[in-house]
Amino acid sequence: MNDTWTLIGFGPTGWGDDIAWGVLVTASLSVATLPIGLVVGFLMAIAKQSDDRLLNLSANIYTTIFRGLPELLTLFLVYFGVNSALKSATQAVGLPAITLSSFVSGMIALGVVFSAFASEVFLSAFRAIPHGQREGGAALGLRNSRIMLLIILPQLIKIALPGLANLWMNLLKDTALVSVIGLSDILRQAGIAARVSREPFLFFGVAIVLYLVLTMISSLAIGRIDRWTKRGAMAK
Repeated sequence: MNDTWTLIGFGPTGWGDDIAWGVLVTASLSVATLPIGLVVGFLMAIAKQSDDRLLNLSANIYTTIFRGLPELLTLFLVYFGVNSALKSATQAVGLPAITLSSFVSGMIALGVVFSAFASEVFLSAFRAIPHGQREGGAALGLRNSRIMLLIILPQLIKIALPGLANLWMNLLKDTALVSVIGLSDILRQAGIAARVSREPFLFFGVAIVLYLVLTMISSLAIGRIDRWTKRGAMAK
């Protein structure tokens, strides 16, 4: 038992510092990816409802591709493909080579996958809001931007929240994929510790606990957001 606490402890003889850093990287990557996924997903949902056929088609092609590709393949596409394209482009114009770090590559790859699925959640939420509410806002003289901000968006958040919450949970788990491109997340740090110490059950067990803790914290946060969106109904 003492050996176990020594291995997972902090300091020069334990792996606690490295695993704690992995938790920070995992949480940071998830939080940094979320705004990208939400904004792009929201814009894709609006584009899918557009009367412009080209815009509508482009949005559908985007979501079909990134919903269909495995997340790991999307990650490789960004990390190797985009970096190779950037290197070729900068060399062609005589500039220093520009490359994306593992963190940025993971953020972009997971962001586009999240956005592709989020667009469908937002699209379903848009369709659940009666069109008459937009017409009512227009009858009051509100501009389209004000109708979206004051009438549509509050209802959209409430309707889309359960689906987006599931996507957030998937995002937390998908961050484990970035370990294959060298980012020191929970899984990579636990894997290194397991190989060096020859205690795979211990360190992968620690990784399991940490992912479950992040999931429980997320569930509590989502529950508070859900109660906030229903505050008017609860007051009644």
